[in-house]
Amino acid sequence: MILLSAIGVAFIYSSQDYTGGQLWVKQLIWLGISLGAYILFSILHYKILLENALWIYIASIVLLLAVKSPLGTEIYGARRWIDLKFTTLQPSELAKMATLIMVARTLSRFTYQSFIDSVTALGLVMAITALPTLIIFLQPDLGSALMLPFMTFALLYSTGFSRKFFQVTALLALAAAAIVGVDLYRYDAFLNRNNLSALENRGQYEAHSWIPLKDYQRNRLMAFVAPERIDPQGLGVSWNVRQSLISVGTGGWAGKGWNDGTQAKLGYLPQAVAHNDFIFSVIAEEGGWIGSMLVIGLFAVLVFNGIRVSMIARDRFGQMLALGVSLTLFAHIFINIGMTLGIAPVTGLPLPFLSYGGTFLLSCFMLQAFQQSVYRHRERLV
Repeated sequence: MILLSAIGVAFIYSSQDYTGGQLWVKQLIWLGISLGAYILFSILHYKILLENALWIYIASIVLLLAVKSPLGTEIYGARRWIDLKFTTLQPSELAKMATLIMVARTLSRFTYQSFIDSVTALGLVMAITALPTLIIFLQPDLGSALMLPFMTFALLYSTGFSRKFFQVTALLALAAAAIVGVDLYRYDAFLNRNNLSALENRGQYEAHSWIPLKDYQRNRLMAFVAPERIDPQGLGVSWNVRQSLISVGTGGWAGKGWNDGTQAKLGYLPQAVAHNDFIFSVIAEEGGWIGSMLVIGLFAVLVFNGIRVSMIARDRFGQMLALGVSLTLFAHIFINIGMTLGIAPVTGLPLPFLSYGGTFLLSCFMLQAFQQSVYRHRERLV
């Protein structure tokens, strides 16, 4: 964790060096705060989370709703942060932790030996997940909103829940994907009919759509499934991904050297994304294949260690908690690196420990602290 975070600070500095940006200093301060939180929560018994899960969950919902109050602030067209004057707080990151704790608590209390047991557990975890998912989706933050259902379904699968349920869920997911596909087709036709480009469109299609997506979200999906339709010249909505691929490709085996990359420095990889969503592109350009594999290897150690901790946990809550942390970490890593390589749509999910963001860094360290607490107290039954 510390090594990954140090790498993150170094490459945040590198990605902003050409502008004299000081975000790396803020990230360093947040790293100190996060380390303190990690030490505290790794020492505390995770039973405290079990006993206070409901209150933690309620507090996270209150913070999510506070984003829509005068306390909330808008950045890049999205209202996802609370302005604390000296910094900003992103409640959606805390909501992921709170939802995981609440879902783990709920799943640990059922045996699934009867139909009533299974239906009750399913209904509760669906309700627990749906509320923060809806609020986050409306901010709008599609990436974070999709993380919560993924985490919940993965934990349900690990409990040995009925396979028929997942078969039905898969069919519903395919149906939802088909609906989105039709909507994207209608969106493309709308742009052509009105002689608009994706960048010129300013939400005009949203009133004609069947589903509550923002047009910029449609642009991201179109840039993934049909870039030649939405941005044939690569100068619009697919620009970031194309420049990311150039960054990764030009890094070669050993990279250009720290702080010697050109994509971010020359502005091809935009300043707004180089230090957060596309930080892996900067690492790949300056560290090359060797640097990239080092980072992926460190992530693999964290993920598999978390799975190992879940297997030796002495109670079901600890098992669900540790496994949920690893699943969340893996999803963030896979989606973020995938979008920098063009094999996943751009969703805005940051890369754990590396991307700039104080609340996100704090949440990553706290999640790892929960796992460490499960490991530390593995010999004690709750």
